[in-house]
Amino acid sequence: MIDVRRNETGATEPATMLRLLIADPYPADRDATIDLFAELGFSVILSPSALDAVARCEASLPGLLIVDAALDGALDLVEAVRLVPGGRTIRILYAVAEADLRRLMAAKRAGADDFLLKPYDIKVLHALFDEMLAKAAAATAA
Repeated sequence: MIDVRRNETGATEPATMLRLLIADPYPADRDATIDLFAELGFSVILSPSALDAVARCEASLPGLLIVDAALDGALDLVEAVRLVPGGRTIRILYAVAEADLRRLMAAKRAGADDFLLKPYDIKVLHALFDEMLAKAAAATAA
């Protein structure tokens, strides 16, 4: 288990971990996911709105962005982050409660790389992120 601390901005520490920004409109979902993703090895930053998430990305791009489809302006957020300098290099995942093909294709057209089904399955998350986190750890150690 990883020793996780939250700082005054809601991010988990240490900062040398791969940074993950989660944009989710529901406080309970944000609270439930912070520990889950921190235990996977991410430094987690939470954002309650699309505008806040864009501002955070403009200030400092995360390595990964998860955008909840229920967030007002979710597709606009994906498009806006792709326009931020360096925004084409980060991985953007679109989180949905059900696999609606029209919604998934709209997210793909906006710039999402892939999709996550909510509620999150820890096995799926490990399959998606273990290699990414190992590469980030190796880069930090080098």
